[in-house]
Amino acid sequence: MRLEKIFKTILVFGVTLLLMAPPALARNTHHRGAVKHKRSASVRGEKKSKASAAAQKHRLRRAKRRHAALAKKQGAVHCVRVAEHYGDNIQGAAYLQEQLTSRSAVIMDAATGELIYALNPDLPRQPASTIKVLTGLIAVQSLRPDDMVPASREAARMPRSKVYLRPGKTYVADDLINAVLLASANDASVALAERIAGSERAFAKLMTRKAESLGATNTICKTANGLTAPGQQTTAHDLATIFRQAMLDGDFCRRMAVTEVKTSDGKLLHSHNRALWQIEGAEGGKTGYTDAARKTYVGKFSRDGHEIIVALMGSESMWEDVRRLVDFGFQTKMQGMTVAAREGRGEAPGRQRHSALRAVDEGRRVSTNL
Repeated sequence: MRLEKIFKTILVFGVTLLLMAPPALARNTHHRGAVKHKRSASVRGEKKSKASAAAQKHRLRRAKRRHAALAKKQGAVHCVRVAEHYGDNIQGAAYLQEQLTSRSAVIMDAATGELIYALNPDLPRQPASTIKVLTGLIAVQSLRPDDMVPASREAARMPRSKVYLRPGKTYVADDLINAVLLASANDASVALAERIAGSERAFAKLMTRKAESLGATNTICKTANGLTAPGQQTTAHDLATIFRQAMLDGDFCRRMAVTEVKTSDGKLLHSHNRALWQIEGAEGGKTGYTDAARKTYVGKFSRDGHEIIVALMGSESMWEDVRRLVDFGFQTKMQGMTVAAREGRGEAPGRQRHSALRAVDEGRRVSTNL
């Protein structure tokens, strides 16, 4: 009887184990399937990620091709290698182009006017405040330092940067010229323009003619201060050409080398050109920025007996671009090399009348190609 009871207990226990085994086995099988599924998903995700990266690279290549085609259509020159007179530094030029954030840039030999390096040198863009180089140069050559300049309501209402001129008040020309060239004052630019030419519009035409006389063949001015205006344009090559000629004027050159100066009423004006205290050999320069133009710059530098002009337009990281261009320019000069020069997009200076000026005289709007 007792053995029978033990036998029943063993039988019940065995049946229970048999009933419980399939779910456990199923759970184990499910776990292995989940791991396998997880691994498959991981592989699929990795493949998808690689495909996505490949697609992104493809889109970037397509974008570059579209940009190149557009630039070609507009007549831009992409780091053209011409006039390799003394050697070859093409690898360095290609690396420099990859590093720059600027849409266009040039390095010019300040002594000869020859281009040492060029990236889209003749691509027309809005100049922003770099065009004040013309405003300041014309004012230096047209007014005596002690001439008095009235401030109109139109001049006073200009947006920043400004020195906050008061309508109806008169100011010393010397102070306003410094305000334009150092502090990039928009209100001082218009006040000087009105004093010299009667109106800003008339002064802008004078600026365009002055640019032409200096050899800048693709510059059209619509404002005295460089604020964005339809039809207004210049190029990196023109900016370098204008600044090279302007720095030959002793008074202009002296002003550009100053980091700060006091006005006759005691106001302290600070230069916007950080290169004067941050980059070796800086002799003077002019900065600019608007939403349309992005960051623009033109300046002169000298090292070890060599002098260069650097100009750039459409930059996102201006001071880094300036430093790279300056270092590359002097390295190239010291090695006796010229790696890039302008290829003729427009008319050769002196052969035909300035096309930009002709368009202005005919009353046509000229595209800024932004």
